[in-house]
Amino acid sequence: QVRLVESGGGLVQAGGSLRLSCAASGSTFSIIGMGWYRQAPGKQREYVASITSGGSANYVDSVKGRFTISRDDAENTVSLQMNSLKPEDTAVYYCYVNTEFRYYWGQGTQVTVSS
Repeated sequence: QVRLVESGGGLVQAGGSLRLSCAASGSTFSIIGMGWYRQAPGKQREYVASITSGGSANYVDSVKGRFTISRDDAENTVSLQMNSLKPEDTAVYYCYVNTEFRYYWGQGTQVTVSS
């Protein structure tokens, strides 16, 4: 089992920055990929970014150039640096990790961007 705890959400004005962090505990040796999804009110959960065990990162087009994902395998954390935030980035952000057999999810952290 892997447990995930997120932190770093909050309220920020448009153009501002936030950094989300997600700490994994438990069977962290089995983690392969790590990443983030988000869910805005009334919308489906959408992919935001992911990073492989080799450090290769991918992003949804809407955040490219503004968000940066990173991971620290020594600390078992994945982070999402979010710059130039827009009101449309407002959502609950969920971190995840995947092992060979399943995905694990965090509880979510609210990000609100005011215009």
